[in-house]
Amino acid sequence: MKALDRARRLFKELVDISADPPGVTRASFGPIEDAAHSMIRREATAIGLEQRVDAIGNLYVTLPGRDRSAPVLMTGSHLDSVPHGGNFDGAAGVLAGLVMLERLRAGPRPICDVTLMAIRAEEMIWFPEHYLGSRAAFGLLPPDTPDRLRRSDTERTLADHMEETGFEPQSIREGKPQLDPARIMAFVEVHIEQGPVLVEANLPVGVVTGIRGNIRHRFARIEGETTHAGGVPRRNRRDAVMAGAELVRTLEEWWLEAEAAGKDMVLTIGEFSTDSRRHGITKVPGLVNFTLDVRSQDDALLNRFEAFLNIEAASISARRGVQIDLGPHTRAAAAPMSKDVQSGLTAAAQDCGIHFMQLPSGGGHDCATFAGLGIPSGMLFIRNRNGSHNPNEHMEFDDFALACEVLTSWVATSARAQ
Repeated sequence: MKALDRARRLFKELVDISADPPGVTRASFGPIEDAAHSMIRREATAIGLEQRVDAIGNLYVTLPGRDRSAPVLMTGSHLDSVPHGGNFDGAAGVLAGLVMLERLRAGPRPICDVTLMAIRAEEMIWFPEHYLGSRAAFGLLPPDTPDRLRRSDTERTLADHMEETGFEPQSIREGKPQLDPARIMAFVEVHIEQGPVLVEANLPVGVVTGIRGNIRHRFARIEGETTHAGGVPRRNRRDAVMAGAELVRTLEEWWLEAEAAGKDMVLTIGEFSTDSRRHGITKVPGLVNFTLDVRSQDDALLNRFEAFLNIEAASISARRGVQIDLGPHTRAAAAPMSKDVQSGLTAAAQDCGIHFMQLPSGGGHDCATFAGLGIPSGMLFIRNRNGSHNPNEHMEFDDFALACEVLTSWVATSARAQ
C-alpha cells in the first residue's frame, strides 16, 4: 500500500500547489507545471529511481533493467492542465507510472529499463500546437515553432518561456530528437476518460482502441454588414449570425448522416459570438467569430468533412452576401492503438480480475505521437465522472488503484516476455 499512499498524498499536493478556484491551473512552461515536475523528481529520488530531464523539459524516471541495451518499456502522461481545470487530467497517468515503478522496484529486476515520462505542454490551450512536448521530444515540430507560438495568457513566445525555465528552444529549431523510436519497445498512457462511457457502463477501466484524429479551426469568422435592425428588410441584409446559423445547421446535418451510416465522428462549435462593443439588440450583426473542432478515428472521413465545409462556406457566403473565412487550421491524424498492446492490457485486466471494456478516445493524447512513429502504443482509461477540462472531474481513488494494478501487470509481463 505504500505506493498508493504516496499517490494519494501527491494528488493532494498537486491541488495545493495549483489551486485556482474553482479548479486548478498548471500552465504549460509556467511555474506551477515546473513545481509539479519537481514534485515527481523529489519522489523519484526518495524511491531510488534514475532521472533525467531533456532539453525540452520532459522528465524521465527510470527503473534500470538487467539488460540496459534492450528497448525500453515506457509509460507517461502530462502534468499541465487547462485553466481552472480538474486535478486528474494527465496527472493520473504520471502518478500511475510512479506507483508502477515503486512496485516493480520492490520485486525482481525487470529485463529491460522501465521509464515513466512526465511530458511537457500537452494542453494546446496554452500554445496552439498538438502534443507539443512529446512531438518536440522526437524532433517533429516545425523549426519556427519556438518563435511562432505565443502562450495564450502572456502572449510571450514559447522560446521565452522555455529559456526562462532553463530549457533549450534551439533544440526544436534544429529538430534535435531527445528520444529514439527504435529504443522504445512499447508505450502505454494511463488517463482518465473524458466522457461518460465507463460511468454509464459501470466499469472502472477501459482499454482504448484508438485516438480520434481532429481538424480544428481556431480563428474562423463571418463578415457581413452591421445595419439597423428595424429599417433593413431581410433581402437587403448581410447578417453574419444568420449565415453562421445556416452553416452550423448544415454541418450538423452532415454529422447526423455520418452517424446514421455508422461512422465515428464528433463535431463541436466551441465559440460562436458577436462583439458586444459593435453589436446590440437593435443592430443586424456584421461580424461573428467562431471555432470548429471535428474528430474521428477515420482520417478519410475528416478529409471529406473538410471538403464539404469549404464548399458550404463558399455557397453560404455567395448566397447571403457575407464572407466566411475559416482561417488557418491544425490537423492531427487518427492514431489506432497497437493490437498487441490492447491484447496485453486486456490480458492484464483479466489476470487481475478487473472488469473492463474497449472504447475509443475522443480526446487527443501524447500517446498518439508514439503511435504515429510506429511504436506499439496503447491507452488505459480510468472511469471519471463529470467530464474533463472542468473543476468537477471526479476519479475515484479505488478506480485509480485498479488501473495501477493493470499497468503494473502489463509492464511486468511485457518485461518478462522480451
